[in-house]
Amino acid sequence: MADFDLAIIGGGINGVGIARDAAGRGLKVVLVEQNDLGSGTSSASSKLIHGGLRYLEHGALRLVRTALREREILLRMAPHLIHPIRFVLPLDPAGRSPFLLRLGLLAYDLIGHREILPRTRALDLTTDVLGLPLKRHFHHGYEYSDCFADDARLVVVNAVDAAERGASIRTRTRCVRAERGEVWRLILNARGERIELTARVLINAAGAWVENVAATVLHQAPLNRLRLDKGSHIVVPRLYDHDRAYILQAPDTRVVFAIPFQRDFTLIGTTDQGFVGDPGAVSPTMGEIDYLCGIINHYFRASIAAADVVWAFAGVRALYDDGARKMQDIDRDYALVLDKSIGLAPLLSVYGGKLTTYRRLAEDVLARLAHFFSLPRAWTAEAPLPGGNFVFDGGPALVAGTRRRWPLLSPQRARRLVGAYGTRVEQVLEAPDGQCFGEDLTAGEVRYLMRKEWALTAEDVLWRRSKLGLRFSAAQTAALEAFMQIK
Repeated sequence: MADFDLAIIGGGINGVGIARDAAGRGLKVVLVEQNDLGSGTSSASSKLIHGGLRYLEHGALRLVRTALREREILLRMAPHLIHPIRFVLPLDPAGRSPFLLRLGLLAYDLIGHREILPRTRALDLTTDVLGLPLKRHFHHGYEYSDCFADDARLVVVNAVDAAERGASIRTRTRCVRAERGEVWRLILNARGERIELTARVLINAAGAWVENVAATVLHQAPLNRLRLDKGSHIVVPRLYDHDRAYILQAPDTRVVFAIPFQRDFTLIGTTDQGFVGDPGAVSPTMGEIDYLCGIINHYFRASIAAADVVWAFAGVRALYDDGARKMQDIDRDYALVLDKSIGLAPLLSVYGGKLTTYRRLAEDVLARLAHFFSLPRAWTAEAPLPGGNFVFDGGPALVAGTRRRWPLLSPQRARRLVGAYGTRVEQVLEAPDGQCFGEDLTAGEVRYLMRKEWALTAEDVLWRRSKLGLRFSAAQTAALEAFMQIK
């Protein structure tokens, strides 16, 4: 008898989503991740929960419809981590025709399954306050709805829920070999310790490493269907004062987002470029940074340059190669490849996927494996993630209630903690604060992250469990690292 029903390689959004769904249906699950949770592409996204307006012009209607349906499901599941946001689309005479854009936005509204998010409206940018940050020759535009997410924390809370439902989540654990027989025999290296375990089914959800895992761990010929797409982002000091985002048409037909970020900043992205090399060593080039600055400077009155960038990051999207010649034309939908050879334990490989569709992907994975297990019905659409058991617009009330119970909390810290932990903020605050490392990050919160959320390093805390790294000095980071290493 195998130790586990399901073993998953990969602790990105797809891996943890599958682990949560499977554990909630009663399967015995183990997930192994060679680094920290969400340390690859899942923490380097544009952080949008969206249908993908530009995918409509590529004919990806099914993907857009599925993603739009997921928007409000995820918003209800995790209202502390996912928030509605309105996007301003200025009309550029050099860009797509206004008629086509209006038609696309109409379709976006019609297939969007909207119950919460407001519909598209036309804008006169010469009189509307939303036109003030833009150059004067942008006269008209549209405003439409999508959602913005804390991508890395979304990964973590899915893993927390999976663990609370019985899954074994093993970070900093590399699967070095997997031997296939009637069951899978996995050899793991957990920070120098050799571990063996067995599983009835193996899922390769390693993202950009999916074919590397196939070749070096599973010793199987890769399908050669993986195309890596690099997306780079920059963060600059806040470009404007309101809470809307902008979607900007680039001369190369791509779109670039400018999104309010972490109160004092603007997040700008993304690029779309084929990538060859180690996905773990990816970073933005100066050419990509200049490209993003150039798009902003074409639209906004404020001018930016590389010297204004306070943080730059890049991720590698693992796309299923559908034969498209241009990277931006490749379908962003996921593909599930099931190998169920007679007499051998099944292997399911996950290609592609988006942050928006991870929950649906997990459901589809379990559907593909249903004949190997006796599974109850799908459940995740109706179940909030940890901390998300409040109404989608109940954040301000939760902040107010938290401050009533802990009156010494500043409004800013209360908003940050509720935005990270939702209704579980009490678990963070019930222990003494202790040392403050910078901003409002205390020893009590760090201990919680180490105990409950697998945080082991200062980087885990400052860049994935939070974005406080934007405000920490090198000395503060070093002090935090030293504290965490002696705990």
